[in-house]
Amino acid sequence: MAWFLVEITYVQEKLADVRPRHREFLSRLADQGVVALGGPLGDGSGGISMYQAADEAALMEIIDQDPYHLEGVVAERTVREFKPVIGAWIP
Repeated sequence: MAWFLVEITYVQEKLADVRPRHREFLSRLADQGVVALGGPLGDGSGGISMYQAADEAALMEIIDQDPYHLEGVVAERTVREFKPVIGAWIP
């Protein structure tokens, strides 16, 4: 399994309506161990989430089901593989 950081920039006009469905989606993934963390940036322009998936193709299948993606809230999305080596939650 690999870790990925996903950063999105919001289409502000659509954000408020879709946010509850997006958070429900991420909460389900967190319960499954797929999302380690996620949340908005301090300036409200976008958000960052950390996912675990078999590979980038598997990750894309997951994040393409996010209501933010499906309902046009994502203006821009960046996906980068992340290799954590230090942290309290790292085995």
